Amino acid sequence: MKSLILACLAAHVAGHAIWQDLWVNGVDKGSTCIRMPSSNTPVTNVAGNDVRCNAGTKGVSGKCAVAAGDTVTVEMHQQPGDRNCKNEAIGGAHYGPVLVYMTKVSDASTADGSTGWFKIFEDGWAAANKGAADNDYWGVKDLNACCGKMDVKIPSDIAPGDYLLRAEVVALHTAGQAGGAQLYMSCYQLTVSGSGTATPATVKFPGAYKSSDPGIKVNIHAALSTYTVPGPAVYSGGMTVAAGKAVCKNKSVRGLGWPL
Repeated sequence: MKSLILACLAAHVAGHAIWQDLWVNGVDKGSTCIRMPSSNTPVTNVAGNDVRCNAGTKGVSGKCAVAAGDTVTVEMHQQPGDRNCKNEAIGGAHYGPVLVYMTKVSDASTADGSTGWFKIFEDGWAAANKGAADNDYWGVKDLNACCGKMDVKIPSDIAPGDYLLRAEVVALHTAGQAGGAQLYMSCYQLTVSGSGTATPATVKFPGAYKSSDPGIKVNIHAALSTYTVPGPAVYSGGMTVAAGKAVCKNKSVRGLGWPL
């Protein structure tokens, strides 16, 4: 019995993951501008400050330079430093949406994430008509098919300056009860150039999500007729990807028979 419990725990932890690398217009910046979480353990309390940039994270010296309108690629893997496309980016059937937010700050290396955030990317859910929603299309399945990478456009009209970019997976495999959703997020430190003047409407973390939200508390092991992605709508200058339709550009693609 003890060995069975340990095996189950090991499998559960193996499904956890960390956002850990960034590409700018196809150039690999590695982990030079990320606030790397100390472990791949998820955040489950949406009402705590850890929901901003993950538990125990703090500013780093590096900032990645991007221009408004550029494409950045956020990259997730289960273990630090593992970029092997043979391994799922986030395993254990941790299905759910992939979301990206930004917040304008005075200094990305010291900002605490308490400023307002706007959503710039969303890859959520689409029905596949195969019974339980586990069998539907999800942003996480697209992420796994693309070797843990998601292309995200930086809105072309935002003002220049420092920003935090927050990449997130909301894993729903245990989300049938309040507090069951597992949130995996990391913050990247950016300096954005350009001449934009837009000031998007924002939400705060914590505050943007509630444990009772239909996109946070949901049983994906039953059939879904609809799914409401957590948080605000994507900003007009951002991008929404239809789950199951993501295209992997210039990336190694896992042989998962995707779409699943």
